[in-house]
Amino acid sequence: MREALSFDDVLLEPRFSSIASRSEVDISVSFGNVGYLDLPVISAPMDTVTGPEMAIELYRYGALGILHRYNSIAEQVEMAVEVSNEGAIYGAAIGATGDFFERATALVRTAGAPILCVDVAHGHHANVRYALETLKNTFGDKVHIMAGNVATLKGFNDLADWGADSIRVGIGGGSICSTRIQTGHGIPTLQSVMDCAKSDRDALLIADGGLRNSGDIVKALAAGADSVMLGSVLAGTEETPGDLLQRDDGHSYKVYRGMASKEAQLDWKGSYRSFEGVSSTVDFRGPVGPILDDLGTGIRSGLSYSGATNLVELNWKARFIRQTSAGAIESSTHIRRS
Repeated sequence: MREALSFDDVLLEPRFSSIASRSEVDISVSFGNVGYLDLPVISAPMDTVTGPEMAIELYRYGALGILHRYNSIAEQVEMAVEVSNEGAIYGAAIGATGDFFERATALVRTAGAPILCVDVAHGHHANVRYALETLKNTFGDKVHIMAGNVATLKGFNDLADWGADSIRVGIGGGSICSTRIQTGHGIPTLQSVMDCAKSDRDALLIADGGLRNSGDIVKALAAGADSVMLGSVLAGTEETPGDLLQRDDGHSYKVYRGMASKEAQLDWKGSYRSFEGVSSTVDFRGPVGPILDDLGTGIRSGLSYSGATNLVELNWKARFIRQTSAGAIESSTHIRRS
């Protein structure tokens, strides 16, 4: 039985640096035929995270938004057209069964969607193979195909061979995901990234699930991820879909829920079967812009501690160490308040 590492199990060893200013650090990454991301951050295709406003704002910051698919084809196409009219690069999620092909065709031909995301909880599946092969045979290299999620090197390689240009890596690590509790399956996201980074395929690796801050993002990038996908880090902001609600004490909040939660399934299709997520609320956090600025600053700072001026250098300069549970406590802010 092998051991698997999570983000809190490791730290990056500080190394010699000649970087005089964080402004010297380039955190951009190529995203295939789509272009470059100035900030290697992608928003999760959740109905409480990514609608048109979030996708447009992320584009302005050099990041990428993936429009959720939990609506009718016409409604999602309308969202995509809104983002396209703003001239933004974005992605749109689809499933792997049912109306996935009709939805994909409408998004590409009507709205000109440059990225399609085959959005499935367990991506190493025959349905995903069929969807990827169908999409590639239809659109070729004109559309970037993202797919996932997977947790193993075999899963990563298979999705790449089936036609995925980028692959979401991580199962069960999200803050509102209960897959590991409900099914007993999953691998810590950092371990999955380390495993999948050994692939000799050309597909891009997107670390997805369990990333809580810029430090986790730096660890994921150092482990071999090309970019990261975020949900809770962006939740509760002005640009997320959903009403701004108010508690009795006057504090404002928004709903944040897993798309496999009972609540999301009931709203989306009127019933639920297996549920592998929960619904919660998060305090209103204002515009997403300052959060993205802080993430960019933290990532650049992280690279500078490894003496790396870009993500390629980070990959070969980074050195991981294990830390004990006591070390993890010491790593967090731990001032004693009187």
